[in-house]
Amino acid sequence: MKLYKIKKSNIDNRGLYARQNIKDRTKIIEYKGKILTKKQVDENPKFDNDKAIYLFNINKKYDLDGDFKYNTARLINHSCNPNCEVYGAGLKIWVYAIRDIKKNEELTYDYGFGFDQDFKNYPCKCRTENCVGYIVKSESRWRIKKSKNYKSHR
Repeated sequence: MKLYKIKKSNIDNRGLYARQNIKDRTKIIEYKGKILTKKQVDENPKFDNDKAIYLFNINKKYDLDGDFKYNTARLINHSCNPNCEVYGAGLKIWVYAIRDIKKNEELTYDYGFGFDQDFKNYPCKCRTENCVGYIVKSESRWRIKKSKNYKSHR
């Protein structure tokens, strides 16, 4: 039986939710898609940031395009206080629990966007205690909090 179900999300559109209690370190779902070379990604207008992008960096040579209906894991939303992490194993990507997850809790992970990207184009809607209002990796959030225009986004 699958450990997740699809439901309307309080974060963004639809999301994946725990169908049952999930223990810490449990492998939940594979992030599926098409393996592309970095050159293929650079040359493809599909990845122009004007729409949702489901692209994972696998290694120095390959990325994984997860923008396919069969990739249910693409529905996992970002959170600044996630309960999952994503790990690569070879050319596969898996979503794992990083703590115990309660039944009906939304599955989330930190998308980890860099601060140097145009972070203001990626608003965060997770509303967790440590949310800075933008999808920026945890080690860069201090830069946003330090800015003079920062206000809490809870």
